[in-house]
Amino acid sequence: MSAVIADQRRLPKLSTPAGPYRRAWWRLRRDRVAMAALFVLALLVVIAYLVPLAIAIDPYQQSLRDSLLPPGTAGHALGTDHFGRDVLLRLIDGGRVSLSVGILAVVISASIGGLIGLVAGYFGGWPDRILMRFIDVKLAFPGILLALVIVTVLGTGLEKVMIAVGIGGIPRFARVVRGSVLNTKNELYVEAARSIGAADLRIMFVHLVPQVLGPAITIATFGLATAILSIASLSFLGLGAQPPTAEWGLMLSEARKYLRVAWWLSVFPGLAIVTVVLSVNLLGDAVRDALDPRIPSVSD
Repeated sequence: MSAVIADQRRLPKLSTPAGPYRRAWWRLRRDRVAMAALFVLALLVVIAYLVPLAIAIDPYQQSLRDSLLPPGTAGHALGTDHFGRDVLLRLIDGGRVSLSVGILAVVISASIGGLIGLVAGYFGGWPDRILMRFIDVKLAFPGILLALVIVTVLGTGLEKVMIAVGIGGIPRFARVVRGSVLNTKNELYVEAARSIGAADLRIMFVHLVPQVLGPAITIATFGLATAILSIASLSFLGLGAQPPTAEWGLMLSEARKYLRVAWWLSVFPGLAIVTVVLSVNLLGDAVRDALDPRIPSVSD
């Protein structure tokens, strides 16, 4: 008996079939551009969130005697601004602000827009017509213009900008989720759940939501880049972050007066915005391709 048990232990274990998200991760790992973009984003997140916890930094400390110092002078790697504040420290703190507000704006868009699309696609009929006409009206306004209107009504500040950008991104999620629900709500597993008496809420959130996560994740990835750029744009116009907050768009706005004498005040915040937006867009392209089931995997 012990010999039989030992032989059974030496037998190879049967591997369970990989799910769609595991296959998507396999595809994503083979994309060098996506991995490079993911590494850059992870590095920026670590710098923005963990460095202030490990090292006590003060992005608001002023020293007028050290104002407008060029990069590499007197221990300031990226120079100082017109108040003598360290540009590198303000970039780190601004990265935390921009990423946090951008992520929260995407969460608002995904939550409200996804719920609208889920309800409209599942029930159809008059709920679909009413909700999607509301979405069509919102689509008539460009996202940044709608955000400007909302900020004008609510007032300036990062919280107001976050809400404005989040509301502006609702139509994208609503339309994508609605289309995915329309394609999957008549599948056999949904009909089987309905036939055994499953409630509509259970069918929507247990059976349909997992199937629409792929397109929603793709839209959320691109939406993060759009949100960060919109927040920086509104702060640049003076409608977002207010002084002395360290925010990349506000730093660019303050640097306009010193373009001729202090190029670093505008170059480094601009590079930070470009790096984050480009990395997120490249990662979004890769995530879209990885989650597309029509693209065969090498392991298939």
